[in-house]
Amino acid sequence: MPSPLKILPSLRYAGGMLHKVAVIVFDGVAAFELGVLCEVFGTDRTADGFPGYRFDLCSADGKPVRCKSGFEISPGADLTPVEDADLVAVPAHADDAFVPDSVLEAIKRASDRGAYIFSVCSGAYVLGEAGLLDGRECTTHWKHVDGLQERFPKARVHCDMLYVQDGNLLTSAGTAAGIDAALHLVRQEHGSAFATKLARRMVVPPHRDGGQAQFVEAPIAKTPQAPTLEPVLTWLISSLDHPVTVEEMAAKAHMAPRTFARRFRAETGTTPHDWITNQRVLLARQLLEDTELSVEAIATRAGFGDAATMRHHFTKRVKATPQAYRATFRDRAA
Repeated sequence: MPSPLKILPSLRYAGGMLHKVAVIVFDGVAAFELGVLCEVFGTDRTADGFPGYRFDLCSADGKPVRCKSGFEISPGADLTPVEDADLVAVPAHADDAFVPDSVLEAIKRASDRGAYIFSVCSGAYVLGEAGLLDGRECTTHWKHVDGLQERFPKARVHCDMLYVQDGNLLTSAGTAAGIDAALHLVRQEHGSAFATKLARRMVVPPHRDGGQAQFVEAPIAKTPQAPTLEPVLTWLISSLDHPVTVEEMAAKAHMAPRTFARRFRAETGTTPHDWITNQRVLLARQLLEDTELSVEAIATRAGFGDAATMRHHFTKRVKATPQAYRATFRDRAA
């Protein structure tokens, strides 16, 4: 898994603070992700001392759109408010949704003049269609990262982060991660006190860093996509509880160790050590979720040898300790 991304300095909008927010919707919008943006930026809390925003919900022609839950939403505006918005946000839509050209052009113009551009979940596809992801750091829900990278190969897609900011571009993972990203933006523009107070009002954690990992569903591979090494990888997956050396793996593949190491990186994109460690972490996650085994027993079963070694590798890759992970995801019916 990638290391936490350092958030790049924002290109602050020329007006200074964040005042005008435009959210763009079209058919297929996800109601919850839209609700996140409405809750953070579209609810008037000025009487309680919170910053106020001019908030506009926009569609290409100002006409109603149908959300993916089946009901209609009536925006209050066409794309006119986008032209001077400090923040232009796109909630999740179907990744194959039709995006009107006028929407893409409006988003591109807003980005060119330095406005914040913010996507929630699969809204990142819209930013890609507008040409904003080329060469930029971004993220989306873990289910969409492969599709996003395939469609926009020049984007630098991070597969497991809650949110990523690259200059004026802010992208988030699914659902609740949109709240984290929105609060990050509030904190950046208005300060920690306002962001913390708003989080308390919404009854959500006041701060989760963008580098915190999404809990990606990643079962142990059953059919490794490595033509030459598939038999060796299959053997390794079935033998994770045993220590194994590169020399042993090379012998299984009938190769010299150096040749094996080169072939392994060519077919898997990583080193034998990292690949095995990742598989062991995946097995440990499965056992933490589904069994009553102690952390020490899981460390042995997954091939780490002891709990301290497992904790080191597990925390590095999952961004949570084994105990914290189990507390969050343990199957109570196991």
